[in-house]
Amino acid sequence: MGKMRLLSGAGATTEGFCLVKSVAARTDVKGSEYLDFVLADSEGECVAKLWNYSRGYHGTFEPDDIIKVRGSVQIWKDNEQFKIDRIRHAGPEDDVDMSELVPCAPFDSQEMYDELYGPAGVKLHHATRGGLLHHTLSVVHLAQNVLKLYPWLDGDLLLTGAILHDIGKLTELDTGSLGLAGAYTAEGQLLGHISIGMSMVAQAAEVTMVPQKTAMLVEHMLLSHHGNPEYGSPRLPMIPEAEVLSVCDLLDSRLFEMHAALDSVAPGGFSERLWALDNRQLYKAEP
Repeated sequence: MGKMRLLSGAGATTEGFCLVKSVAARTDVKGSEYLDFVLADSEGECVAKLWNYSRGYHGTFEPDDIIKVRGSVQIWKDNEQFKIDRIRHAGPEDDVDMSELVPCAPFDSQEMYDELYGPAGVKLHHATRGGLLHHTLSVVHLAQNVLKLYPWLDGDLLLTGAILHDIGKLTELDTGSLGLAGAYTAEGQLLGHISIGMSMVAQAAEVTMVPQKTAMLVEHMLLSHHGNPEYGSPRLPMIPEAEVLSVCDLLDSRLFEMHAALDSVAPGGFSERLWALDNRQLYKAEP
């Protein structure tokens, strides 16, 4: 994560909206209370200090609060930190653009859902938000293009698997008020999204009276979509549609990681080693 917009140079006064990542009340050497923040926007994050803090005057602040601050950048031990002069909570009247504060999918969530609803027809109605929805729609797009090359595949089965493959993450992940997944739920920790998703499919199939053989194929696709057992799939893909789903899921996940890693790399340079990509370094080719 890079430098947030508030950091416009040492000594410069600036103001804007940001997200509270963390906040702690501390006491300085003179016994005065101050607040120690980590503030963030979609560009990055920074350490910030609110000196001479008074709860009655300034109010209270919690992680995930949206605030507006005014202050200046100072250098402390060769690092930039933001000295807050004025601070308040954001209100509805501020009409804050959340895409400037948190990393968001590159497309509008409602538009992505509407597009996903198209391939799903009237059979499946599962709304998600942000990154998970973007990934799901990307896998659906990849699957649709594979079907153009291999029309003998069962398109209904493949698209059903593409739409539902990560449905268990809706229960596995604990999503906060900002729509960001911050932690795993107890069910997510104990069961995992594959097991949860299979249970959801089985229950939905029973309610809608989907044939057991069809439900079994969809469940297999969820069970095997991570491909390699070391990545969490109890079974390798055993039908062509499951193989396509596994490859599309892996391709989208890896390209997302590569794009994010190379975004801050200068042409001709290398990224840091990426654990999610087998500890590889990536090279950014010059134009």
